[in-house]
Amino acid sequence: MKHFRLFALLPLLALLGGCNAIVLNPAGDVAIQQRDLVIISTVLMLLIIIPVMALTVWFGWHFRESNAEARYEPNWAHSTHLELIIWSAPLLIIICLGAVTWMATHMLDPYRPISRTAPGQPVTAATKPLKVEVVALDWKWLFIYPEQGIATVNEMAAPVGRPIDFKISSSSVMNAFYVPALAGMIYAMPGMQTQLHAVINKPGTFKGFSANYSGDGFSKMYFDFVAVDDAGFDKWVADAKASNGGALGRTEYLDLERPSEAVPVKKFATVDPQLFHLILNMCVQPGKMCIHEMAAIDAKGGLGLAGIDNVQSIAYDKFARRGSSPLATKLYVASVCTKAAPMGMDQEAAQVTPVSSTPLVGAGLPLPGMFNKTFAPKPSNS
Repeated sequence: MKHFRLFALLPLLALLGGCNAIVLNPAGDVAIQQRDLVIISTVLMLLIIIPVMALTVWFGWHFRESNAEARYEPNWAHSTHLELIIWSAPLLIIICLGAVTWMATHMLDPYRPISRTAPGQPVTAATKPLKVEVVALDWKWLFIYPEQGIATVNEMAAPVGRPIDFKISSSSVMNAFYVPALAGMIYAMPGMQTQLHAVINKPGTFKGFSANYSGDGFSKMYFDFVAVDDAGFDKWVADAKASNGGALGRTEYLDLERPSEAVPVKKFATVDPQLFHLILNMCVQPGKMCIHEMAAIDAKGGLGLAGIDNVQSIAYDKFARRGSSPLATKLYVASVCTKAAPMGMDQEAAQVTPVSSTPLVGAGLPLPGMFNKTFAPKPSNS
């Protein structure tokens, strides 16, 4: 009866033929190179694993008790030839693995712009990458297209064969942006920006998701990655601009940011061009001090001890705004008098103009590093 059950399950194996192991059959050049790295590493390791496993079985069979023809050498202790084989083969494989991994680590660095869109198709200076700003929300994905002036929720699109420049952040907790068909997994963290450069080489709709647990709605935090030709992408952008999603500004974002699960695809016809900078600097809420403003104060010497009572922790106060805190009090100071410009962490250094070169100090306090000089007791002449 047991054997009959096993044979009855064999036809089910045919169903596995319809499975698509996307990691081993990706659609993007970066993911293809990563797949090749996995295959090469596996083959190199199998060069040791398979012989060792085979020799383990052979030694067990050959030197069994019932085999009277096996050589019995109880005093055998050392063989230089065996030692050379045992140590040289793994050493050579480790050297090969190290070389392959070192090269791939630098060539496939997610922060490094890709040098090709496919084998034999280098990226030229005239090639303009598609810029996409990604924000991981609870529990959905927001995609902002700054050059197209649109934003989408749980769906993004990109032209086939065009480099994509992702800037990735998060609204609250750590997530992981991952499209297996496109490239590797990149973390999304609040108050920080990560990057990813990739390209999609085949048209189709591919799944993307968060690969880092982030709470109750994590299991439904999926989105569609749509790969189309240039004309299809232009049509997708036009459809987004003609949608009834309206505009995505600060107020709309604060509502969108609230936790929700299984959110359907939504498109915004327009988007605040500074929204990603505000999200990244944790100051979407009007009047809240941004990270870059606080960093500018610290760079000029800080506010001294007097600033402790004024500048509290820049903790992201989402719980207060969501009504889960008994007192929705402000945990930050109002914005300082600086230019209303995106001095965010994602701005090029050449684009940031210092407001003033005069250091900021607390009332009656010296510059940093001058404490001992100012308050040290004078030496006695006696």
